[in-house]
Amino acid sequence: MTQRLALLQLAQAHGLDADARTRLMTLAGLAGEPPGAARSLWRAVALLAAGLVGLGLVIWVAANWDDLGRAGRFWLLQGVVVAMGLGACLRPALRAPLGLLTLLAVGALFAYFGQTYQTGADAWQLFALWAALTLPLAFGVRHDAVWAPWALVAATGVSLWVQTHTGHQWRVLPDDLRVHALGWAGLGVLCLLFSPAWARWTGAGPWARRTALTLATVAITLTAIGGLFPKDIAPHYPLGLVLLALAGAWLSRPAHFEVFGLSAAAMGLNALVVGGLVRVLFEHGGRDPIGRLMLIGLVSAALLALSVKWILRLVREHGVQEDAA
Repeated sequence: MTQRLALLQLAQAHGLDADARTRLMTLAGLAGEPPGAARSLWRAVALLAAGLVGLGLVIWVAANWDDLGRAGRFWLLQGVVVAMGLGACLRPALRAPLGLLTLLAVGALFAYFGQTYQTGADAWQLFALWAALTLPLAFGVRHDAVWAPWALVAATGVSLWVQTHTGHQWRVLPDDLRVHALGWAGLGVLCLLFSPAWARWTGAGPWARRTALTLATVAITLTAIGGLFPKDIAPHYPLGLVLLALAGAWLSRPAHFEVFGLSAAAMGLNALVVGGLVRVLFEHGGRDPIGRLMLIGLVSAALLALSVKWILRLVREHGVQEDAA
C-alpha cells in the first residue's frame, strides 16, 4: 500500500474535511511537486526524443532510398552508430537516450545489411547478433532505457529461433517439445539476468525485469495453449502449467517478490486453466452450449478474483511500496 493511499484511508476513517486532508498531506510532504519530478520529466522527454529520432532515421532512409547509393546508406547508418556511441561515452547526462539511439541504429544497420546482401542467414541470427553486439553497450549505459528494448531484441531472437527449428512454422506438436523447452529456458535466463541479484552488475531496473517477465510469460502461455489444439494434448500444456506455477511461487517469496511479474504469471496461469476447462467441456460437456459458456465465465471470474485477492494479501504482508517501484 502506498503512503498516499494509507493517508487517504486514515482521513476517511476519521472523517477529515478537505482542509484537514490538505494539512495532513502537507505534513506528510505529499502536497507539493514530488522531489525529482522535473528531472524525471526531462529524462522521459529525452528518451522519447531518442526513440523518435531513431524511428525517423529509419523512415528517412526508406523515403530517400533511391537517392542514396549503397555506400551512402552504409556510411549514414554507421556514422549514426559511431556518433551516438561516442556521445553516450562522452556525455554522461545524455547516456541513456543516446544509448537507446545507438541500439536502434545498430538494428537499422543490420536490417539494411540483410536486405542488401541477402546472406541467407535466418532472421533469428540477425537478432542474436544484434543482441550480442549491443550487450556491452547495455552494460555500459546501465539503464532501463537500453536494457528494456535489448530484452525485446533478445526475446525476439529466441522466438524466431524456435520458429526456425519447428519447420519455419508457428506450430505446437509433441515432437517439438525439446525446441520449445530450450526456447523457454533461454527466456528464463533472460529473466534471471534482470533479477535484483544481478542488478549491481547490470544496472537494470524494474522496467527491464518487467519486460523480460512479460515476454517470457506470454511466450509460455501462448505455446502451452497451442498444446490444447492437437487431438492428443501436447506435453507443452502441462509443462506450461508447472512452469507458471513455479514462477508464481518464486515471485511470491519475500526475497523475490515482484507485483508486476506475479500478476503476469497469475494471468497466464488463469488463461491456461480456463483453456483446459474449455477443451474438457466442449469435448465431454454434453449438448448445452449456453450452460458451458456460463460455467466458463463463472470459473474465469472466480479465478481472477482469487488471484487478485491473493496478490493484494501478499502486497500487504510484504509491505510493498508501489511508489518505489
